[in-house]
Amino acid sequence: MKKLLNSLALFALVAAPLTAQDPTPAESENAIVVTAQRSGAPMWIVETPAGTVILVGEIRAIPKTTPWEPARLEEATRQADRVILGARPKVSPGDIFRLMFSGGKLTKLPGDTVASDYLSPDQWARLQALGTAHEEDYARKSFLLTAFGMLREELRFNRDTAREPADVVKDAAEKADIAITRAATLRGEDVIDNLFDAPPTAHIPCLVAAMDAVEAGPQIVEERAANWRRFKIPAVMNNPLEAALGQCWPWADETLGSELRTIWVDRIAEASAAKGTTLAVVPLRVLAEEGGVLDQLSLRGFDIAGPPWK
Repeated sequence: MKKLLNSLALFALVAAPLTAQDPTPAESENAIVVTAQRSGAPMWIVETPAGTVILVGEIRAIPKTTPWEPARLEEATRQADRVILGARPKVSPGDIFRLMFSGGKLTKLPGDTVASDYLSPDQWARLQALGTAHEEDYARKSFLLTAFGMLREELRFNRDTAREPADVVKDAAEKADIAITRAATLRGEDVIDNLFDAPPTAHIPCLVAAMDAVEAGPQIVEERAANWRRFKIPAVMNNPLEAALGQCWPWADETLGSELRTIWVDRIAEASAAKGTTLAVVPLRVLAEEGGVLDQLSLRGFDIAGPPWK
């Protein structure tokens, strides 16, 4: 029945004569682009022989004070032919039990080791100073959780936030019954194995970047969002908070991070061959970093319109 209805709808579209008010496909796609751009989120437009791909550059935890218009992005989503959202881990009950009973491997440093066993004297002195200032003992804590804890508690970057572009697009697409594709579905077991197998030294760059962000001060949270809204992409990428998030797992992991970037390039290349308009919400750091998705798409010869990303 669904195939029949789709066939009838297609026949009606092809058979119906265009009146003066009926938009051509090119006009329709341009209308979607204009509507999406009015949301205020930075985005890049890739025109292809078959249609248009809209890449919305997302940052997480946008403060409510940031003047952007999610309703415009919702409206654009309702006009899209398909939507691509970020990778999603498929977590099983077994994965949850494993985390419950082996979580100590994630929260503590291995064995009886302490932070000073891995850090340089300068890094350890900085960590001690921050611990004293914030009444925390970081000596035995996992570097990854210490870094996330600092960003969350000291910068409070994930408090009082607005709706994020991925959630806006997902909700609008589901209500409009528009096809949603995930960039990838990752096995929870593989993600957990990747996290468990990483040695403490792998998370030191994340810890150092988090300390840089905390020492820079809480104003960097608003600055990051303001530059995102003003399309100052290099300024967003150089913001200490965004730099810290990019230096932390999973994006900084050589295996998982590399896989996520390759997946995005492949999904967008596939979308470029599809007819109509594809709207994709992509992490800004994956789009705009050196050698990131925009750089790789440019090397493949795609014509990309949008704000400068480097």
